[in-house]
Amino acid sequence: MSTTSDDMKKGLTFRKFKDGETSQFAKGSDWIFDADHTHKCPEYVLSSPPCQASCPSGEDIRGYLNIVRGIEKPPAGMNWQEYGFRRIAEANPFPAVMGRVCPAPCESGCNRNQVEDHVGINSVEHFLGDYAVENKLAFKRPDGVQPSGKKVAIIGGGPAGLAAAYQLSLKGHSCTIFDDHELLGGMMRYGIPGFRTPRHILDGEIQRIIDLGVETRMKTRIGTDVSFEQIEKDFDAIFMAMGAQSGRALPVPGAEAPNCVTATSFLKAFNDGRLQHVGNRVVVIGGGDTSIDVATVARRLGNITNITDLDRPENVLAGHAAHDVAKISARDGADVVLVSRQTMDKMNAAKAEVEHALEEGIKILGGVTPIGVVVGADGRATALRVADFEVVKGETIIKEGTEKDLPADLIVSAIGQAVDFTGLETFNNNKGLIKPDGNYRFPGKPHIFVGGDVIKPHLLTTAIGHASIAADGIDRFLREGTTDLGKRPKVDAHRFDMLRKLVESGKTIEEYNHKQDWGTSEAKFAVHNYEDRSSKYVIPSDELFLGHFMYEDRNKRDMKHLTAEEALGNFEERLMKLSEKEVVAEAKRCMSCGLCFECDNCVVYCPQTAVFRVKKNDRTLGRYVDTDYTKCIGCHICADVCPTGYIQMGMGE
Repeated sequence: MSTTSDDMKKGLTFRKFKDGETSQFAKGSDWIFDADHTHKCPEYVLSSPPCQASCPSGEDIRGYLNIVRGIEKPPAGMNWQEYGFRRIAEANPFPAVMGRVCPAPCESGCNRNQVEDHVGINSVEHFLGDYAVENKLAFKRPDGVQPSGKKVAIIGGGPAGLAAAYQLSLKGHSCTIFDDHELLGGMMRYGIPGFRTPRHILDGEIQRIIDLGVETRMKTRIGTDVSFEQIEKDFDAIFMAMGAQSGRALPVPGAEAPNCVTATSFLKAFNDGRLQHVGNRVVVIGGGDTSIDVATVARRLGNITNITDLDRPENVLAGHAAHDVAKISARDGADVVLVSRQTMDKMNAAKAEVEHALEEGIKILGGVTPIGVVVGADGRATALRVADFEVVKGETIIKEGTEKDLPADLIVSAIGQAVDFTGLETFNNNKGLIKPDGNYRFPGKPHIFVGGDVIKPHLLTTAIGHASIAADGIDRFLREGTTDLGKRPKVDAHRFDMLRKLVESGKTIEEYNHKQDWGTSEAKFAVHNYEDRSSKYVIPSDELFLGHFMYEDRNKRDMKHLTAEEALGNFEERLMKLSEKEVVAEAKRCMSCGLCFECDNCVVYCPQTAVFRVKKNDRTLGRYVDTDYTKCIGCHICADVCPTGYIQMGMGE
């Protein structure tokens, strides 16, 4: 039977040259046989993979994928599931939440995209995070870390504040979180609906942090309930992570109508359980993930019959309790329209979320801009007026004759967030945000650090990354009195540590004696022919031997797809996790860019048998092969066939 063109396409893997292209070398001999007098030999160079360099929270992604696949072995008495979770948690204490909601810039940067499709990093994180919650894994302070006696005030109990409390507690400092909400979680709780982040998962990940001894003072706002000056007197350092939980109102005439609300107030009322219905027609303005969340929540809530004035959404958002009739009356689906200045293909929202919104009956109108709110005789909005437009030299020009009205019982603005600086006005940079230095320290205040959406509203994982970096600075300030923190690494992420792995594997490491030595191959104070460039170098796909990797379909998580009718009243989780077998298979698709994954290519293809496996008793991850330089002729075949780019020709230059 003949092979179809589709079958041929599916079977293709990476090709170095396309049809009609030739090598850049005139002759193969110019490359191979001229290499024996280049005076270069292989060295083993640790580089950062692009996934880690793309991760705002700085996770050691390659590390936990290698743990799941079985390349990096856990220490005695620990299974790979726990070891993988703990590797993630070095940077991010919320893997179960982030594995569900993070838009995964790491996957966009994945070098595997040059073969067929990225590694499902989020799905592995999801699995390990859930394993930790289900098995009640606790955090513990590292051996040797003693309490510092120092106290840190953390303003805000969202992802940045909680992550800072976690990192600082592990470093031995006492932390107190101040938050003006009833419960911790910030935007993870009050901004993301429960069908995307199940509350028992969120609560489990927060509780692990609190169990480290973190104190909390809820319903307490710094700047009004407690003065900032008092906090400075009572604490040795301060981390400001108030978030940006005030929504931006629609800047058009008529937007002051009571049923024109912000996305943050809408989602908070829903997540509080107060918002029970949205009326017949809802118009959402935005284009990002928050606007999709609002639209999908509105679709699920729908409309109810027999409402009273107090049941109107704007009154519920203002604080009134919804009547019981909202829970027992028959529901009808709401007509939900999402309006975006961007066309649908250029919206900032995740593509998958846009597709699900369309499946659930939400209409998306892209390429138009709001120009006004139509207000009825009772003062309530009846429609949103939009029009086509073009941008000329940064100015929006409305195209006359394109105006149209979108009927609405509720209009929700999801066009951005703002920080409430009441009582903290001195920190406002006049743009409604705080501007720290490169170490997330507030300029001129060595004891005050900043993180999260108060710097610039962005991803949850970005806030977690801010907290990790700030915690390092706070620790140095508290323990050393350091005011000049210097520059952070170019690639500011958690990474593989060869020396830590050697110690973990029971290998002996001696202190360098600072004496001249003819070589380090037998020395116990150095790792022979190894160099760590991971803090400054991200390895690109063209430095890998991609021909090693065959076409493999990504193991994708199941997603519940709902029709418009099925979405109504459905608040069950949509995203299912992979099975253990699937998650291991997915981790094996990782190409371990910049670090050996023990494929044996270099040993097999070395024509001089100069590359050899390290003896089992001396072997550990990253120290799997070595080179006998009395045999090496510098032919660089080992580097050419190294799939991960870990072997580079550099010795003897």
